[in-house]
Amino acid sequence: MPQPRQAAPARRKRPAQPRPIPPLFAGQEPQPVHLRAATIAAHSVYPSLRHGWGELIYAFSGVIEITVADRHFLAPPHHGVWIPPGVEHVGAARHESAFGALCLDAARSARMPAEPCTLALGALPRTLLATLQQRGIDVPATDADGRLFDVLLDELAQSRPQESYLPLSADPALRQVLDALQQDPACDKPLAQWASEVHTTERTLARRCQRDLGMSFGAWCQRLRVLRALDALQGPRSVQAIALDLGYGSASAFIAMFRRHLGASPEAFRQRARAPLPPAQ
Repeated sequence: MPQPRQAAPARRKRPAQPRPIPPLFAGQEPQPVHLRAATIAAHSVYPSLRHGWGELIYAFSGVIEITVADRHFLAPPHHGVWIPPGVEHVGAARHESAFGALCLDAARSARMPAEPCTLALGALPRTLLATLQQRGIDVPATDADGRLFDVLLDELAQSRPQESYLPLSADPALRQVLDALQQDPACDKPLAQWASEVHTTERTLARRCQRDLGMSFGAWCQRLRVLRALDALQGPRSVQAIALDLGYGSASAFIAMFRRHLGASPEAFRQRARAPLPPAQ
């Protein structure tokens, strides 16, 4: 009697290797105010850069990641990462992402934060950035262009700086909780249960959240889920499936949370993210 054939061992899928790409201004100095845009493939990485101008990196779709020394910044839509002049940094994207780079000379950069940070972009600066990009205006060529850039810079100078969109903590107990949640964003354990597991009190953990994260535990969990949702929306899974993956009992609860954070439904965001950008100037 023939013996059953043993199934061949499954091949382990190799992790995608980063794709190095050239910087936006390779071999040239941008204008005093210069707006550029690009779409980069998944798993792309810019080489380590240090230049004489400041740079606001912001995403139209996807999530841009910027590393400065041992600090890691994330720029989902509605947020930007500000890099002052002379600061060495590396940019990357895990998924295909469309982003813009607003470059400012040293004089204009002086109005911005002195340290790298995440900036929460309000409705007006987001609209101005989109308008300039849609019109193909990379530098102010007319008085009208100049006024648009002036208003944009005024608004950016007043934007609220944050340590990071998804800050972390060096506190051993809190870091243990945050690491576990990043492994399983759908986990809905209350803070009191987490406190018991890391041998502290709920009140102590809540204080450390405000001290180290600048927000409540619940707000941090929602931000984590927003980031995971943005990743998932790059793929084909339905909104209902993504909601369940992230621990929501219904798609409507997930949609309401997503709309509060990003001002659009997940499906509207997905469609907008897939729309091609005008070519960079």
